[in-house]
Amino acid sequence: MEFYAGNYDIIVTGAGHAGCEAALAAARMGMKTLVVALNLDAVALMACNPSIGGTSKGHLVREVDALGGEMGINIDKTFIQIRMLNTGKGPAVHSLRAQADKKRYQAAMKLTLESQENLDLRQGEVVEIRTKGGRVCGVKLDTGEYYTCRAVIVASGVYLKSRVIIGEYSINSGPNGLFPANRLSGNLKDLGFRLMRFKTGTPARVNKRSLDFSKMIEQPGHTNIYPFSFLNKAIEREQVPCWLTYTNERTHEIIRQNLHRSPMYSGEIKGIGARYCPSIEDKVVRFSDKESHQVFIEPEGLDTNEMYVQGLSSSLPVEVQIAVYRTVPGMERVEIMRPAYAIEYDCIDSTQLKLSLESREVEGLFMAGQINGSSGYEEAAAQGIIAGINAVQYIRQEEPLILDRSDAYIGVLIDDLVTKGTPEPYRMMTSRAEYRLLLRQDNADMRLTEKAYRIGLAGKERYDRLCYKQERIQKELERLRNTIISPSDFVNQYLLGKSSSPLKSGIQMYNLLKRPEISFSDLIRLGQIGEEIEPEIQEQLEIHVKYEGYIQKQLKQVEQFKKMEKVKIPPDMDYSQVKGLKIESVQKLQKLQPENLGQASRISGVSPADISVLMVYLEKRRREKRNNEA
Repeated sequence: MEFYAGNYDIIVTGAGHAGCEAALAAARMGMKTLVVALNLDAVALMACNPSIGGTSKGHLVREVDALGGEMGINIDKTFIQIRMLNTGKGPAVHSLRAQADKKRYQAAMKLTLESQENLDLRQGEVVEIRTKGGRVCGVKLDTGEYYTCRAVIVASGVYLKSRVIIGEYSINSGPNGLFPANRLSGNLKDLGFRLMRFKTGTPARVNKRSLDFSKMIEQPGHTNIYPFSFLNKAIEREQVPCWLTYTNERTHEIIRQNLHRSPMYSGEIKGIGARYCPSIEDKVVRFSDKESHQVFIEPEGLDTNEMYVQGLSSSLPVEVQIAVYRTVPGMERVEIMRPAYAIEYDCIDSTQLKLSLESREVEGLFMAGQINGSSGYEEAAAQGIIAGINAVQYIRQEEPLILDRSDAYIGVLIDDLVTKGTPEPYRMMTSRAEYRLLLRQDNADMRLTEKAYRIGLAGKERYDRLCYKQERIQKELERLRNTIISPSDFVNQYLLGKSSSPLKSGIQMYNLLKRPEISFSDLIRLGQIGEEIEPEIQEQLEIHVKYEGYIQKQLKQVEQFKKMEKVKIPPDMDYSQVKGLKIESVQKLQKLQPENLGQASRISGVSPADISVLMVYLEKRRREKRNNEA
C-alpha cells in the first residue's frame, strides 16, 4: 500500500561515496535532504580496496576537499598508513594514498551524515523516480513510502541488478552479500535512459595469521606528510605496514590450466570490465611475457585480521583461488576468509547527461558515481559533490557549477564521461589531464575553494586559510625576488657541496632557487630565510620558481582552450541546418548536444574542419541576432 511519507528539497538514492558527498553538499547548502540507502550499515562502504587516493585519485580527493567535501577529512580521521606516491617524478604526478581502517571510515562518515543539519537517513530501496511534466517530483520506496521532492540524485553504485559470480556459481547480490536493487533499472529505462552492463571485481580477504611476512617486502608509511584535507596540519599517528610479494610461473600455470572455468572466458560474464584494473587471470593472458606480477597485502583495519590481497582480483572457482594464492611467497598456508568475486551491474550511457550531471531526459534528475560508468571511490565522490552542488543550483534557479578541463581533474572526469562516454568502467589517470602541471594536488584549494565559497559550500574557515596561504606566497615571492645573495666562502663552499656553481657576483634568491640542485631548504641552511615559513608554503614557492616557464606555457594553452569553451551553443541547435558538416558529425552533435564549442571539438568523429564550419555558423547566427535586436 502506497502512502505519502514527507517532502524534501533533494533526495539522494544511495549512500556510497557519491551519495555521501552529494547529500552533505546539498544539506550544507541549506536544502532539506533525504538519503535512502539499501542498508545503513553499508554507508561509505569500501567494497573493494580499503584505501583512499593513489595516482590521480589523490588529486580528486584534494579537489573534493577544496570544494568543501568530506572524503579528505574522513580519511584523515581514519587512515592507518599514508604514503606520497611518485615522489621520484615531478610535482604534477605526486599523489597521496592512505590505507584506511575501513570500518572506522564507514562509522565516521555515517556519524557525519547523521549529525548534519538538514539531512535525514532512511533505509530502503528506491524503486521508482516519479516525474510530472518532464521533471522530477518524487520517489517511491519498495515498502510503499512516497516522498515528494524538487530534485533527485541517483548514486546507486554497483547495486542495479547486480550479480556476483565466482566460477560456475552466481547469485543476484550486491557486494559483500548485500541486497541488490532490482527494480530501479526498469524505471530508468522507462524514463528514457540507455542502460549498459559493466563488470568489476575484487580479490579475496585472507587471515593475517596464515601469512608469512618474512618472505615479503615491508612497505612502511611515510612520515611528515601533509594530510588530504587542507583544513588539517600534519598528523602524527602510529602507522601499520603493508607488504609486497609477487606471483610466479607456478601461479600463472594454475591460472592457464583453469581458464575454461573462469566466467570471464567461458562467457558467463556479459558485463564489460575495466582494462586498467584487470583480474589476475586477465593479466596472465594479456601480459603472457611477464614472469611475475605484484601482490600487495594490505590490512583492512586495526581491529581485524582480514587482509586485502591487491593484485589478485579473480572470478575463478574458490578451490582454484586457494591453489593460486598458495603459490605466492608468504602465502603458502593462506586461509581465505572471503573469496574473490566478479560483480556485474547496470549503469547508464553517461552521454545522456549535461556537464552539470543533470539528465538531458528528465529535468531535476542528477546522476553520480558508478551509475555513470565510472570506477573507484574517488571518482564517485568527485561526481557526488558536483551533483549535490548542481541539484541545489537547479532548485535555486542559478547557474550550475561547471568545472572544465583546465579547472580540475573533476572537470576532466566529468567532461570525459559526458562528452565521450565510456565503453568500460572509467578510471581517472594523470595522462587524461592535458593541463596536469596546473592541476596539481598541492594547489587544489587555490583552484577551487573560492568557487565553492561563492556558492555557499566551502566555509569561512576554509576560505580564510586560502586567503592567508595566497598572501604568504605572494609576500615570500617578493622577498625571493628582492633579496640578493652575495658571494662568500661559506656560500660558495655550500654550493660546491651541492654540486652547484659558486657565485662570482650577487644573485637573486629567486634565480638561485631556479637551479635544479637547490631546494628551498638550502636557502634556509644558507641563513637567507628563517624556518618560520610553513612547509606547504615552501612547497608552493619552490614549484612556482622551478617550473615557472612550463607553467606560463601551459597557462597560454589554457587561454586558447578557454576561448573555445566560452563559445556557447544554443540548447535548441539544429545541426542539420549547418551546411558543410559531415553526416556523422551532424548525428553525433544532435545526439550529444554539446554546451559549447570546446565540448563539441572533443566529440569522437567531429573533425577540426567541422568545428571551423560550426564556428562560422555560430558567429553568423550571433550577428543576425544582434542586428535583429538593434
